[in-house]
Amino acid sequence: MTRSTTGPAATDPLPSPKERRRLREARELSERQVAAAVGVTAATVRAWETGRASPRGRRRAAYSRLIGCAEPRTAPSRPGKESGRGTMSTVEPDALPAPDAPTPDGPTTDRPVPGGATLATPTPGGTGPAPQPGSLTAEEAYDDLYGRTAPGLTRQVFLLTGHRGLAVEAVQHAFTIAWQRWPEVATDRDPAGWVRAASYEYAMSPWHRLRRSHRRTDPLPEDPARRALLDAILGLPPSYRRTLLLHDGVGLGLPETAAETEASTHAAACRLLNARAAVAELLPAPADAADPGTGPAPLREPLAALSLAEEVPAPPAARVVRARGERVAELWTRAALYFGVVLIGATAFTLHTAPTHYEEPLAPAERVGGVPPLGGPEKLTPQDLKLQKALKGELAHGPERLVPRIP
Repeated sequence: MTRSTTGPAATDPLPSPKERRRLREARELSERQVAAAVGVTAATVRAWETGRASPRGRRRAAYSRLIGCAEPRTAPSRPGKESGRGTMSTVEPDALPAPDAPTPDGPTTDRPVPGGATLATPTPGGTGPAPQPGSLTAEEAYDDLYGRTAPGLTRQVFLLTGHRGLAVEAVQHAFTIAWQRWPEVATDRDPAGWVRAASYEYAMSPWHRLRRSHRRTDPLPEDPARRALLDAILGLPPSYRRTLLLHDGVGLGLPETAAETEASTHAAACRLLNARAAVAELLPAPADAADPGTGPAPLREPLAALSLAEEVPAPPAARVVRARGERVAELWTRAALYFGVVLIGATAFTLHTAPTHYEEPLAPAERVGGVPPLGGPEKLTPQDLKLQKALKGELAHGPERLVPRIP
């Protein structure tokens, strides 16, 4: 049996596991410090932040107050404010990237770019007043999330993989799973982040390398600057590429980026800085080059310009994705039922035809060779036959007593 990750109802409901970790790191608390304050081990705190378990009772209330999930969210940092909280092995502390993106509870996670478009996926409430929980049906809420998230998410996945077809496929796959698990997605603190994580995981799966159509990337842009930028991004390791896109492209802060990439904040900062440095080495002359002492410059505007300049196929309508998800779920349900019927039938047939006791098998007959054709005593010669006849004519009790004859 698997352990339930949902504890009893509490006064202050806990956020998602990723949000718990983000809140803890925002307060600059380590797992050991939280464990000592709550009265558990560091492994238990790690299980709470990965979703394998959830606190209960007094520990749940203490943990909720400690990470501050019931308190009002802090205002987003102003652009340009640096948030380095430790020394880096490759750069100075002042060169750490700034978590200058609003939190999921803020107005939006979009970052304005030239032309009025956005590279990030907007969250509910990004444009206009947020709909009330009971004012929309499940289909309407899903269609609203799809319409505001799918176009920007498709462009993100294209920058992540370099495949336009794979970008559309990944977004459709993520929204198909989201419709199948809509109660879970609808109650999540960041539905757009849930879909984004599912899209990234599907798009970066190493199994796509086995597909012939995905062994090579799509043709690069004709513009030399955009071609060099996209080529530099696709040349990064997958973890660096994802971290760079989430922080500089989507606009997430370091704690959110680290939680979504399942890495520590320090590791996410190192990946981000190394990715910026690698891209800066391949670009001829970045427009927003930073001073050598402050580290590589962010790539927000180049990424947004590259995303807007590329032609990415438009995602299908939301009702088409919903219908596809329902059809896939129906096919899997039927397949499971058919497999269960076949398994039950095979088991019943085996029980009916199987023997009830063990019968020792008879060994097959084999021809014996190498034995002489004649066996036993040999045939009697005429002398032997004469002697045998003479012996039979004598008395049965033995020969007569011999009397010596005296001459």
